[in-house]
Amino acid sequence: MVEEKKSLNFIEQIIEEDLRNGLSPDQLRFRFPPEPNGYLHIGHAASICLNFGLGLKYNAPVNLRFDDTNPAKEEQEYVDAIRRDVQWLGFQWDQEYFSSDYFQQLFDWAIALIKAGKAYVDNQSSEEMALQKGTPTEPGTNGPNRERSVEENMELFLKMKSGAFEEGSHVLRAKIDMQHTNMHMRDPIMYRILKRTHHRTGNDWCIYPMYDWTHGESDYLEQISHSICTLEFKSHRDLYEWYVDQVISPSRLRPKQREFARRNLSYTVMSKRKLLQLVEEKVVTGWDDPRMPTISGLRRRGYTPNAIRKFSETAGISKRDNVTDVALLEYHIKDDLNKTAPRVMAVLDPLKLVITNYPKGQEEWVLAENNPEDPGAGTRKVPFSKEIYIEQEDFREQANKKFFRLKLGGEVRLKNTYIIKAEAVVKDADGKVIEVHCTYDPDSKSGSGTEASKRKVKGTLHWVSIPHALKAEVRLYDRLFTDEAPDGHKDKDFKDFINPNSLTIGSAFVEPSLQEAVAGEKFQFQRKGYFCVDPDSKTTTLVFNKTVGLTDSWAKMEKKAVAPAKNEGLEKAGPLAGKYLKTKTDQARADLKAEVAELAKNIPFEALLPAFSTANSNKEVLTCLLVLGAGIEPQTNALFTAFLEKTMQMNNSTIKLEVVKYLLGNPSLKAQFDNELQRLKTEDKNPMVRDLLEGAL
Repeated sequence: MVEEKKSLNFIEQIIEEDLRNGLSPDQLRFRFPPEPNGYLHIGHAASICLNFGLGLKYNAPVNLRFDDTNPAKEEQEYVDAIRRDVQWLGFQWDQEYFSSDYFQQLFDWAIALIKAGKAYVDNQSSEEMALQKGTPTEPGTNGPNRERSVEENMELFLKMKSGAFEEGSHVLRAKIDMQHTNMHMRDPIMYRILKRTHHRTGNDWCIYPMYDWTHGESDYLEQISHSICTLEFKSHRDLYEWYVDQVISPSRLRPKQREFARRNLSYTVMSKRKLLQLVEEKVVTGWDDPRMPTISGLRRRGYTPNAIRKFSETAGISKRDNVTDVALLEYHIKDDLNKTAPRVMAVLDPLKLVITNYPKGQEEWVLAENNPEDPGAGTRKVPFSKEIYIEQEDFREQANKKFFRLKLGGEVRLKNTYIIKAEAVVKDADGKVIEVHCTYDPDSKSGSGTEASKRKVKGTLHWVSIPHALKAEVRLYDRLFTDEAPDGHKDKDFKDFINPNSLTIGSAFVEPSLQEAVAGEKFQFQRKGYFCVDPDSKTTTLVFNKTVGLTDSWAKMEKKAVAPAKNEGLEKAGPLAGKYLKTKTDQARADLKAEVAELAKNIPFEALLPAFSTANSNKEVLTCLLVLGAGIEPQTNALFTAFLEKTMQMNNSTIKLEVVKYLLGNPSLKAQFDNELQRLKTEDKNPMVRDLLEGAL
């Protein structure tokens, strides 16, 4: 069976085009350039995975470069954390650089620009300079210092460097064009005075280069072929290129800046400034608080590098800002831990259960499977005795037929052991059940091969033997914010949406095999969720962080319309889409579309949401498109928008035609994607796509 080839994302398409146009594969070089002013978060993970992923794909080096041009905000702690996070994600950089490595070279180039009449010192107030810059619709005006002589600019700039002026009193500006349509080109600041100690250069400098001046020149010095930035830097591209033009040598590679949309995640904030605020105001315990979207926080919570890399791959890269549902991230950690995490038994809300006919003083060690998803995970022995703990929610005195756990007069199986029957209860003075008395069938032991052991009962409960149980602290984490976009409200502070129940600290009883568990180890507490050993844990006091539940509790709370895990109609549509890709006749395709349309009658839009995130192959993408095209009413949804955007970048001609037809048939979507459709009309390689758009636009 031939594996379906994954489509290239638009960054890969740019690289492939450059290679076809003569760029040597040996010239490919990428970089990840974080500023060490905070801890990396899940949004940075997208950039890390993109840049280092390109390095792996093209067998090209990737640099780690710290953009350390602002000593007021940068610390060695952040440098160390960034290194640790990148390596933890599974990537290794080729060379490590700091923008501060280039301070002298940048200064020398700045001197050259002054001498060439392309830079000048300005000592106006920031307010005056802002007024002269104009607005996006109004041109700027030249300031009074723009025509200073080279000699005067040299003298002033050297005085800036020597510390003769106060902070904020003088800046060095590039002399470009105050009437330029791009405001970034209206004589941008190249240097400002900051009399702060730098984490690497100490007090050697009191003037520091601005990001725009540093960025492109650093890329050039390192011979970066593709400088991949987030969308907010798209408007900076003209300036990036102008700066490079001032220093480039004909024999050297010219770096190319291209942009993609930053990763935004629902129910959190991604601004380093706001995350720092949460830390400083002690809303959280630190940058590695498991509720934080930082890589350190996710690691402490129990997330794995593989889950984060898979999440980044699935979410893909986009040309438009959108919000990715945190449920997608939770899906990937559950999927990963399901395959790798050992199963153990833990009771979080204990109810004592006494097996009255079990011999007093007897104990036995029963065999338990470590992970049914991993045949090589082996087994372990778990102690069983007369008195055990079960979950409070697993017992009711009386219950209807749909309650498949333990009730008076009812039977369940205790996992890996016996079938028990509830006979009586003990209550406290308030009438609360504090103890359940049961009998067991000694012939029903799991795996014994007896007829009684093969008897089917509807419920199976996890448990912990009371004499052997270890008491542990459990930290139950939930989403830090109650609002999907906490910083998206102009009239409210993002902290107004802090979830007061984002952390609940409780206790649990766990099986003794966990006695030697070490920080970072991950387990599935059977029927409860995935948990990770916290660094605070000690042999005497085990501490577990809840990584994620087995089900989406938020979806239940918000009463969202949740599609079933499997939709029969959607599953049947997949093979039809596969045939559609292979057939060449219009009639055959029409027939296949008619079959999909019939299936689509039983496919709600919600059933497509997971597929929008995970569809990567041509067949998976086309399945979604054909179902959508059958008349399903679309809803406003970030996953849906991202899917369409990704689809429009794919190379497959059939898919390209179908998505264009779909957009043209939906006026609101057509308007939303008008710019991209206009581009395809002139640039797409498929003449059928161009002809279709020519007639429609």
